[in-house]
Amino acid sequence: MSKTEVPYKIYLTEDEMPKAWYNLRADMKVKPAPLMHPGTHKALTAEELTPIFCEELVAQELDETTPFIEIPEEIRGFYKMYRPSPLVRAYCLEQKLQTPAKIYYKFEGNNTSGSHKLNSAIAQAYYAKKQGLKGVTTETGAGQWGTALSMACAYFGLDCKVYMVKVSYEQKPFRREVMRTYGASVVPSPSETTEVGKKILAEHPGTTGSLGCAISEAVEVATKNPGYRYVLGSVLNQVLLHQSVIGLETKTALDKYGIKPDIIIGCAGGGSNLGGLIAPFMGEKLRGEADYRIIAVEPASCPSFTRGTFAYDFCDTGMICPLAKMYTLGSSFIPSANHAGGLRFHGMSTTLSQLYHDGYMEATSVEQTSVFEAAEQFARIEGILPAPESAHAIRVAIDEALKCKETGEEKTIVFGLTGTGYFDLVAYQKYNDKEMSDYIPTDEEIAASVAKLPKVE
Repeated sequence: MSKTEVPYKIYLTEDEMPKAWYNLRADMKVKPAPLMHPGTHKALTAEELTPIFCEELVAQELDETTPFIEIPEEIRGFYKMYRPSPLVRAYCLEQKLQTPAKIYYKFEGNNTSGSHKLNSAIAQAYYAKKQGLKGVTTETGAGQWGTALSMACAYFGLDCKVYMVKVSYEQKPFRREVMRTYGASVVPSPSETTEVGKKILAEHPGTTGSLGCAISEAVEVATKNPGYRYVLGSVLNQVLLHQSVIGLETKTALDKYGIKPDIIIGCAGGGSNLGGLIAPFMGEKLRGEADYRIIAVEPASCPSFTRGTFAYDFCDTGMICPLAKMYTLGSSFIPSANHAGGLRFHGMSTTLSQLYHDGYMEATSVEQTSVFEAAEQFARIEGILPAPESAHAIRVAIDEALKCKETGEEKTIVFGLTGTGYFDLVAYQKYNDKEMSDYIPTDEEIAASVAKLPKVE
């Protein structure tokens, strides 16, 4: 197939949008380990999860057998405001790199939230409204999830309480103001507004916070206020389910032109974007229908996959949430104040962790300055200013394309461009002013945190 036959942007019609989410776990031979009660060390039941999460979301969280779950009409209607999102052929980048590789990216930044997070936010807000709840609480790292959830809650008339990782709250004041514009209350975490926040501040004075800290505060507020539930923007099975629209659209677009990718690349923090992008491709791989090289890219400052331990751990720093079996750096691990706020979670999705453990995908970590070098290169060539999180995938996509240049192989590379970086200009300023540094945790730091993992037999 010649280059001219594939347009710069492959758009799907509304009729080609997914009508059902794909539940990757249905095709997994080895299922992810269940969430565990931190006290009894027994698998959590639906009854134990419903005080924290919405009832319908609990059902989705625990469903390991239903391959496709219908997307409600109300959610599909909302999706149509910004979906289907384009799959872009990066012709300009290919030409600049002088690579024989064919590069595609799925662009998820074409909505006001600026990222893929809206795909799950609207679903979770819908189920909260359907249940008759008053509002929801959540955490946010870089702010994309908090922004998306505030938009979704505004649409359904729900109250939205957001605990934002303190370093991001200070670095990204305009992201905070977008959330407030949509009606959300935004608190820097850890804070003095919760008991667990006070405890974390006492133990770590002056901390810049982490997603684990913010999760603890959001869960505490949800469980102490009647009519509220906690919602999460990544990690959970239900979130990966909703995000499968990314991969389903990507595969449909590629199939229209008879394109089969060799390499699929996604940034990985908790796993929502990566899990959503790879879902249908991984399904084919699990069923033995096709093979792909799948690469998870994480920051070297928070290397859950590449340097973490596969074990049961708390999902939050305050140790009040269920235990999840995942690749983890330990719930007490607080990463350095890097600029990829959405990739600062100490653990990884249980689903992706199991797939990685079983050898179905690989992982690599990249340093912050290298990531921003790729982000700047991409912005200058392709005309999109990428989010720092997305730039992790860009970095490795460029590296793989350059390998093809060396070997002469014409591989097809697909990566996820999760969102835009217009609220991340402080980070770009630091890079341009050469004030950005790389921090890689020592083996001793990680070992000290991992040593505190709960003892689970």
